[in-house]
Amino acid sequence: MSKPLDNPADPFKKALAEATKTLADAPDLTVSYSVDPSGVSGDTMRLPQVSRRMTRDEVLLARGTADALALRTRHHDAGLGARYAPSGEMARALYEAMEGARCEALGARDMPGTLSNIDAKIAWEAERKGYGQIRSQAEAPLAVAAGYFVRELATGRKLPAAATHMLDLWRPFIEQTAGADLSDVGDVLADQAAFARLARKVIADLGYADQLGEDPDQPMDDAPNEEEAETDPDAGEEQQGEESESDDGEATPERAQDQTQDQTQTTVSTDDASDQELGDEVEMPQADAPPEPPAPTPPSAADPNYKIFTAEFDEEIRAEDLAEPAELERLRAYLDQQLEPLKGAVSRLANKLQRRLQAQQNRSWEFDREEGTLDAGRLARVVANPTTPLSFKIEKDTEFRDTCVTLLLDNSGSMRGRPISIAAICADVLARTLERCSVKVEILGFTTRAWKGGQSREKWLAEGRPQAPGRLNDLRHIIYKGADAPWRRARANLGLMMKEGLLKENIDGEALEWAYKRMMARPEARKILMVISDGAPVDDSTLSVNPAIFLEKHLRDVIAMVEKRRAVELIAIGIGHDVTRYYQRAVTITDVEQLAGAMTEQLASLFDSDPRARARFMGMRKAI
Repeated sequence: MSKPLDNPADPFKKALAEATKTLADAPDLTVSYSVDPSGVSGDTMRLPQVSRRMTRDEVLLARGTADALALRTRHHDAGLGARYAPSGEMARALYEAMEGARCEALGARDMPGTLSNIDAKIAWEAERKGYGQIRSQAEAPLAVAAGYFVRELATGRKLPAAATHMLDLWRPFIEQTAGADLSDVGDVLADQAAFARLARKVIADLGYADQLGEDPDQPMDDAPNEEEAETDPDAGEEQQGEESESDDGEATPERAQDQTQDQTQTTVSTDDASDQELGDEVEMPQADAPPEPPAPTPPSAADPNYKIFTAEFDEEIRAEDLAEPAELERLRAYLDQQLEPLKGAVSRLANKLQRRLQAQQNRSWEFDREEGTLDAGRLARVVANPTTPLSFKIEKDTEFRDTCVTLLLDNSGSMRGRPISIAAICADVLARTLERCSVKVEILGFTTRAWKGGQSREKWLAEGRPQAPGRLNDLRHIIYKGADAPWRRARANLGLMMKEGLLKENIDGEALEWAYKRMMARPEARKILMVISDGAPVDDSTLSVNPAIFLEKHLRDVIAMVEKRRAVELIAIGIGHDVTRYYQRAVTITDVEQLAGAMTEQLASLFDSDPRARARFMGMRKAI
């Protein structure tokens, strides 16, 4: 009798790994399956996790992701790609999307079956990101649409429905601006350099020429020629004529205009008579000169001197994109077990807070009116004296401003164990309670993508370790629940905080500023930002090459900015640590048993417009 398999999915995983290595032409490639985002790092490829159930969607997604990554590994030269890659963020996103489409289309020429697998991956991603429901270009990422457009042209294959819907929002614009350049895309698929040059033209067509950076094909001896032209005007004219003749039609109108302006300026500077005769022409280049580029925006509005070495590897990601649905449900079940002993406390908190909030929405009455609702409380005087006229009352609504609450949760390694469970439980209780009272709630988390600096530190080392680089780690900002999302849809996401390996470093200042900016974009009249943390910001990579107070100073600066502007009410909950040295309004919770007491009074006082209630809150904070 044969021994049963430990995991029925293992044979499939092994077969897919071997097929992926063959497709990628990389026998030394290591293929792993993880709930972390898929991708290739060095000689390791991460594919989506396949559970024991091996559902159809899991299998198709794993195959499609494997094929897409394998084809990019096989057909993409990283060095060549970096040479032509634009410098601007949007231009680079367009470039990468089109290059990915090239690799997939090129591989599909020899192996058409890979397209079906990749179609399943595209369909899953498009449905996951809601591309089928968007209604405007502002909601649709142009870079993704450009990649879809290139793939459709190169393969002649229709995209999945949700992806087609998103592309159709951008299709008229892409066809009008870049359709002529993209018409021959099939002829350059096999030549990465030629395709990269085409991609740069398309990026310029789409309006991002200013983000392309230096032309990698520009000859290195252009500068001496320009100096010679400035020294000898006649020689410059002859040289420009020769260049225009040998340019083989590659010169652009912009380049011709620049050369004309340079020639005019050179002639004017060397001929005084001509300068007087053509005075108007001399002033024209100055009038037409482009304006000075605006100064770069500082990385932090709270402290212009705060430095970030690179934000290239930072990510803002939804919780559901960091784990599979089955994994989130398992983690949520574990969190529910932690919540089980607190059902009584949760009910008391919810009921007390709900009563406090609804009390502010109760209607008041205007008495002794000549019409309206009969005032039954004053009927006794009518009985005693029939000549007394009836008394009426009129309802009026008490002003109650619409409110949005953001919960910002520290997801650092120091929160591992009991503290992160308390934070997740706090978020669960507060979100459910506030939603009952029609208060919008957003739940955010912050950590880093890696320990000890990640890709940011690797880049810093490769560039020769420049002094005082500033923040030196890859941020990970997590959206557990959007303000407009109903709680039932985001309920499982909080289980992600129980995931092993999620909690790493914490850079509180940038996270607080990120949450503040999101709140300022909200339409609600009242905004409350609640931080749940366990103390000071810590990132070993950053603090090892910057002053010891670098991150702490920035956190204090951001807090001071938020409290000074008063557009957002800021409050903090310390989990096991006193955070009152940072926040003016804060309490400390050492265990979940305090939820029904301290948390109730703290939140209730926020929504109480009575100044005396605020005073009671401050006294409670000192007592705790």
